[in-house]
Amino acid sequence: MDLDGKTILLTGASGGIGSVTAAELLAQGAHVIAHYASRREDAEAACSHAPPDRWTTIQADLSQPGGARALWRDAHQWAERIDTVVVNAATMPETHLDGDDEQWDEGWERTLRVNVLEPASLVREAVRHFVANGGGTLIGLSSWAAERGSAIPQLSAYAASKAAVRNLLQTIARNYARDGVLAYVVAPGIVRTPLSEISATYRGGIDAVNAMLAMGAMVEPIEVARLIAFLAAGTVPNLTGGTIDVNGASHIR
Repeated sequence: MDLDGKTILLTGASGGIGSVTAAELLAQGAHVIAHYASRREDAEAACSHAPPDRWTTIQADLSQPGGARALWRDAHQWAERIDTVVVNAATMPETHLDGDDEQWDEGWERTLRVNVLEPASLVREAVRHFVANGGGTLIGLSSWAAERGSAIPQLSAYAASKAAVRNLLQTIARNYARDGVLAYVVAPGIVRTPLSEISATYRGGIDAVNAMLAMGAMVEPIEVARLIAFLAAGTVPNLTGGTIDVNGASHIR
């Protein structure tokens, strides 16, 4: 996983998977542009063990139209050439079927904006950059919920958004492979992050969640981070278009 000389734009670098991924990419030699929405300190902490000339943090609000284009513009100012974009940032508001209309509409609109519409704009900018520069790599974080639906009914918007991310990257992979653009989908199961620990309350608590998993434990964020680093290295280009499941055999397809 030699990432020396590669510049990687990572969205959501202050979160559970994102912060660990930022640290891993830097450990493997990459230059990292770490995006955050509001938690700058967490993004900086994730990168702080690497020399400061190899990383930067950029704030962008992906809940607002145009947020991704602003992020790309600022990232491109820091690095003329970007080799890989990791679409990781996401939100998970509840959308109850039996809730009020305002909550439903706001939840779906926010989910689609943060998880689909702005990532799609970022992917568009990246693909045009990659085609003009001889290629590049896209890695998108989907979810096992995109494959089987969410077991939590109030997370229907989240599950649908993750299916959209998968299909977007599959379409890019299929149509831009000859331009040197690689696109991979990573579909984790339940990753041990603060957000997952909170959502575990809907399933009876962390012990109950672990009991239903084939390996008896949630996925550790470092495993997802290592997979992202491996894909960013570009050593298996014919894996482009593929979806890699990371769920400890709890969902086999």
